[in-house]
Formats: sequence, C-alpha cells, structure tokens
Amino acid sequence: MLARFALPIRKLSRILAVGGMTLLVAQAALAQRPADLAAARQQLVEQVKEAVSDPRVLEAIGKTERHLFVPADQRKNAYFDMALPIGHNATISPPGIVGFMTEQLDPQPTDKVLEIGTGSGYQAAILSPLVDKVYTIEITEPLGRRAAARLKQLGYDNVFCKVGDGYEGWPEHAPFDKIIVTCSPEKIPVPLVEQLREGGMMVIPLGERFQQSLCLVRKKDGELHREVLESTFFIPMTGKAEELRERLGDEATPQLENGGFEETTARGVPLGWYYLRQAELISDGRVHAGQRSMRFASESKDRTAHALQAFGCDGERFRQLRVSALVRLDRVPAVTDRSDFAGLQIHFYDDRRMSVGSQLIGPWTGTSDWSRREEVIRIPPRAKLAVLGIGLFGLTGEMLFDDVRVEAVSP
Repeated sequence: MLARFALPIRKLSRILAVGGMTLLVAQAALAQRPADLAAARQQLVEQVKEAVSDPRVLEAIGKTERHLFVPADQRKNAYFDMALPIGHNATISPPGIVGFMTEQLDPQPTDKVLEIGTGSGYQAAILSPLVDKVYTIEITEPLGRRAAARLKQLGYDNVFCKVGDGYEGWPEHAPFDKIIVTCSPEKIPVPLVEQLREGGMMVIPLGERFQQSLCLVRKKDGELHREVLESTFFIPMTGKAEELRERLGDEATPQLENGGFEETTARGVPLGWYYLRQAELISDGRVHAGQRSMRFASESKDRTAHALQAFGCDGERFRQLRVSALVRLDRVPAVTDRSDFAGLQIHFYDDRRMSVGSQLIGPWTGTSDWSRREEVIRIPPRAKLAVLGIGLFGLTGEMLFDDVRVEAVSP
C-alpha cells in the first residue's frame, strides 16, 4: 500500500537524491527529453549498484520510466534515488530499495508473485519483465485505481491489480512463488503464509512504527525460516494488520536504537540504521568505545556517505532535542559550497509525512581525534516524526561516529 519513506537530504542536485546524483542527471531529469531521461536512468543504475548487483534487476531499473509513476510536479526528481510523494500520505520507494528487495526475491521467469502495496505501480513494473505474473493489491482505492490504469496504459499485461486489504492476500490466485510486501505489519499476516507455496520466498518489513527489520522469509516443510536483511523504515500496514497490532510503544518520545553500532544482523549490518551508503562498521584501533564504530568515507563529492534512522518526535509534547555523538575526522575539506555538509542532519515531518523543518549540526571539517559533539535544537510544534542522517554529504574524507544519542530536553 505505502512505500518506503526516505530522507530528502538538503543538497539541491546531489544530496537531495540521498544517493549522490550528479548535476548532469539533475539537469537531464529537469529537461524531460527522451534521450536525457534515458541517460538519467542509466546514471541511476550506476548509483544503485551499491545496493543491487543482479544484472537483470539493474536492467529493469534502467528500462522502467519512473517519471511516469510520479505526479507531474515530482517528475524533475524521478531519477534521483529517493522516495517521492504520490498523494494520500503515500510515497514511491527509492529505486535502490526497490531493486534490493526485488533482488532478494531472486525473481525467475516462471514465478507468480504477489505484491502487497501497489502504491504508484513502480515496484510491479520492475517485477513485470522478470517474472511470469504479478498480482498486486492496494488498500487505498484512488491509488489502486490510478496505478491499475497506468500499468495497463503502459502495456504491463502480466500485472493484475486489485483494490483491497493486503493482509488477506489474493487467495483466488494462490499459491504464489514469491511475495513482496512494501508496508510494515507487526507480524507476518497468516493469510500470506498460507498463500505462499512450499519452498517459496517472501520479503517483508516487520516491526514497530519506527524500528523495523526487512526480512527474507522462506517456507520449508510448512514452517517459516526468517533472515533479517537490514533495518528499514516503511509506512505501517493499515487495515486488519493495524487492528491486530499489539505493541504501539511510546511513539512520541525521541530515542535512537543502537546508537553505539554494537548490534548487527547476521550479515553484519547495524540494526536500527538503514539506507547505508559508503558506510562500514569497523572494529580496529580506531574504535572509541565498545567493539564497533561506524565509518563513512568518500573520495568523490558526487557520492554521499551516510546512514539514516527514524524516530518518533512529538512537537506538542517536547520543545527541544539534545543531539550528540562521538566523532572523529580525517581529511574532511573546508566547505566551499553552501550545499556541502559533514555532520548530522535532522528532518522533521508532521502526521501526514510532510516536511515541517530541519536542523543541521555541523559542518565539521579537518582532521581531529575523537570528541563529543553536542547541540540542543528546537523541535517544530507540528512534528510527529524525525529522520536523522549522519555522515558526509557532498564532502570527501573520512568520518567516524560512535555513541549517537537523541534526548528530549523539555516536556
């Protein structure tokens, strides 16, 4: 139903893309000429290669006209690796995460795939050339009908759309070889388990409002075997899944998960943090405390090095936020472009996921040993959600982080 929500970082060409697109691509996306749009798609393919390696998936991203799946006023941003609003409090997911999830499914030409959360139809369009049939369900009727009309008009004849509650799946066409879910329930819906064939695979984000795990699930001998791929942040699944949610938590109180980077998945990815780019956990002599720190390094201004995390932040309850981190710098150049930045960025959003302000902590440049950087910032009164970004945005060099914290100062 609702696609992944991602941080619109502040750099107008590279950084707004969250993936470090070049000014050339920005100009191509703005021009809207067929040749320029094709070039923009290929540049996008190069950018998402950090998250996607399957050549079939990369080819699908390169051929899918993403600008046709977003509103007219967002087409200038269509080929940035970022989420974009599509109306009804929904977004179209960044191509990088769409490609990553698609790759994890290992799509095959004979597969019958169920998608929960049609949104704009972009994920279904990416799957279309890779599998036999795609069945996709959208709970928000205007989005579902619009996506169905768009996919039909564009000739995606093996994609079948339905308006309904994705929690229930599509039993008339079960069993499915693969299932992909682009909104987050607390637990895997039982009907989806029943509709996944023996030996089948499911990619699904599971968890609470702001802390979720993207999981790869395999069905073997009637049982589910779950692997956590990475942390993520999707809009919660609505409908019956929301009615059955048991743990709501204190969504208003700001707090980070795994600010010291000690907890990881089996793949060595830090829990709580997502959308990592040019980032790695280190456990050598440069670590400040504990066993691990996060290292960001970039050799090109055109590629950001960052990690993100979302958390609840109610501006009606709290006025200020104390943000701090242990930081070490190595050869981070002085800022010459106002849009370049190294440090922490916090973007605030209201209950409709609309931006209500941002704060920057930094920039920090040069070379320095570990030190505590701290600042108290104002929380916009309408804020309900915050997204923290840490790292290098348009600057080269190396930056290490440890013990990142956020804390409400005043009720």
